[in-house]
Amino acid sequence: MIKNKLDFKLVNTAILIFIVYLIYQTKDFWLGILGIVGKIVFPFFIAFVIAYALYPFVKRLTDRKIPKTLAIFMVVFVIFAILVLLVSLITPLLIGQTRSLFDGIVTFLKELSLNYNINFKDVQDTLSLSFNNILEKLGTYISNGAISVISVSLDYISKIFIVFALFIYFLVDMDKIREFLKDYLHIRSEKMFNYVKALDDEMERYLSGFMKIVLISFFEYTIIYTIIGHPNAVLLGGLASFGNLIPYFGGIITNIIAAVTAFVISPQLFVKTCVVFMIFSSIDGYVINPLVYGKTNKVHPLIVISSVFIGGILFGIIGIIISLPLSILIIASIKFFKNDLINMKEKRLKK
Repeated sequence: MIKNKLDFKLVNTAILIFIVYLIYQTKDFWLGILGIVGKIVFPFFIAFVIAYALYPFVKRLTDRKIPKTLAIFMVVFVIFAILVLLVSLITPLLIGQTRSLFDGIVTFLKELSLNYNINFKDVQDTLSLSFNNILEKLGTYISNGAISVISVSLDYISKIFIVFALFIYFLVDMDKIREFLKDYLHIRSEKMFNYVKALDDEMERYLSGFMKIVLISFFEYTIIYTIIGHPNAVLLGGLASFGNLIPYFGGIITNIIAAVTAFVISPQLFVKTCVVFMIFSSIDGYVINPLVYGKTNKVHPLIVISSVFIGGILFGIIGIIISLPLSILIIASIKFFKNDLINMKEKRLKK
């Protein structure tokens, strides 16, 4: 006899499809909730990332017998002093050099149009309009080198203070947070603990090296461009510094901007600029970066370029910025589980 049986797998599949359909139909509602949750969680996330990135510096100070409170104060003071310096001294200079840079690019296009009979009028008009809009927006936020508090929304200022306060609390309790996670992972799984530790070590090396590279790049290119007489030296130093956020492409963009603005000023400066970025790009790639990063965090250029491209398509500028650290985490994960499989095979062979 054939007994009637209820196919629970089919029922569960039908229920799952129905749930997915309901979620899709009410996607605006769920996206709204996710947006609200994201706004609430985002300041905590940013504050934790900043505290996590700066924790190694606090730890180095405490390892040298400096009291933890004093170590945190020193790190926070240095960060605050750098921000004040950027806003009060460098910002006005950057705005002036940014205007000069924009004018140089437009002049460069005009000369190409005249010398080679190429119509760049539409491009020139578009760039001029875009540059003017950018400068006008900057002007609403910056006056005489200081941020105009009146023009900045209260909501924006409050978020900055919230992130800053949360960052301090996270930095103070980072030892406890790490110890809690360490104990929890030990209890849950020794393998999981080793995996998270491997990722943490990779990120610590990357963040420490990245911050050093940012400072070195800024002073390196600002000084060298000042020596050769480039009028946009500070701006180019800042671009070279923050260009490290975009692997490979950030440096290329900075070099192109430097060459274009130098070409407008004089052929001699153009030649000097080309020599500078060719020589110092090689020095950065083969001397400074290997010395700072050491033998760790080595990622194949093809992987970096591919990750930048994919990250840009999926998440825009944020995806481009996080592409390198995410690639490092993925590679570290693959290495960890690969070594784990090898160790398991070796143990089986010994048995």
